[in-house]
Amino acid sequence: MVTIRDVAKESGFSSTTVSIVLNNAPLSRYIPAVTKKRIERAAQKLGYRPNQFARSLRSKRSHTVGVMVFDMTDPFCTLILRGIENTLYQSNYLPMLTDVHNEGSRFERYLEMLLDRRIEGLIVIANWLFLDINLLADLEKSSIPIAMIGCELKNDTMSSVIVDNEVGGQLALEHLYSLGHRRIAFIRGPKGLTDSSPRWRGIRNLAKQSGMELDARLILDLPESRDPLSSFESGCKLTEELIRQKRSFTALLAFDDMSAFGAIRALTKAGIAVPEQCSVIGFDDVATSAIYTPSLTTVRQPMESMGASAVGIVVDGINAVLEKRDVATTHRKVAPELVIRDSTRNLA
Repeated sequence: MVTIRDVAKESGFSSTTVSIVLNNAPLSRYIPAVTKKRIERAAQKLGYRPNQFARSLRSKRSHTVGVMVFDMTDPFCTLILRGIENTLYQSNYLPMLTDVHNEGSRFERYLEMLLDRRIEGLIVIANWLFLDINLLADLEKSSIPIAMIGCELKNDTMSSVIVDNEVGGQLALEHLYSLGHRRIAFIRGPKGLTDSSPRWRGIRNLAKQSGMELDARLILDLPESRDPLSSFESGCKLTEELIRQKRSFTALLAFDDMSAFGAIRALTKAGIAVPEQCSVIGFDDVATSAIYTPSLTTVRQPMESMGASAVGIVVDGINAVLEKRDVATTHRKVAPELVIRDSTRNLA
């Protein structure tokens, strides 16, 4: 490993002068430009790289932000992570990524390890497991800027970024209603998931405004599960149950894209063409939605911008800590967007 002493020997200047120049210390403004150039050329020639660990010890800064994901296999996380990584890169912060595997004990251990490595902020891509009171208590004790994505907790210690689920539910039903559908089946989200209630509230409100009656026999709920891909199987099974019971419907509104994919699988197996005989709409706009057959009409969560927004909140918090200002919590609700593709059509 090339050291400052090696650069000093190569350049002909003292280790102190070299250290001041290479660390861009305040005294470097008094060092002649020609001296700086010789030192920088020597460092480049030898391949010198500063010891970031030693720097962080001196400055008490790590320039790292922890990123905790509850399940890396969840398609919902992919674009959010891209938004986080890209914005941290532009902000000169290094992400330290951990996958909790939906285990409370793993969450606690990873949080401890991240704090031991002196992260300056933390971003959590949350799911229903995050509501565990012990996990919340662990985070509240961490005393660093924290932003959660996908879960809103109205408190003074953690910021949040979520999509407006109520508006999203309204957009989905409004689209099917505008196409002439009235006999609509619904696959709601798991009762324990925070997104489920506001999304269903938006659907109910739009139905009431439109004078549309919702048939309780066409409303089914996804079961609780730690597996983010389970909603595909559940969507398939619930739709098969509707078909088996000979419940008549011309459209199906699914809680998320994965359950919508499962519904399309069940309808196709039963010989029901999508969208010719039944329209299907999802929620999220995961990467495979555009290339599925048929391509899926869905309500898009702006996932990359949600990740970027969380980084902005955390970096603002880090700057507040450095400037000895109070760290203000922020709760942002972003607007969803209807994306119309091939899985919905006008009722013939």
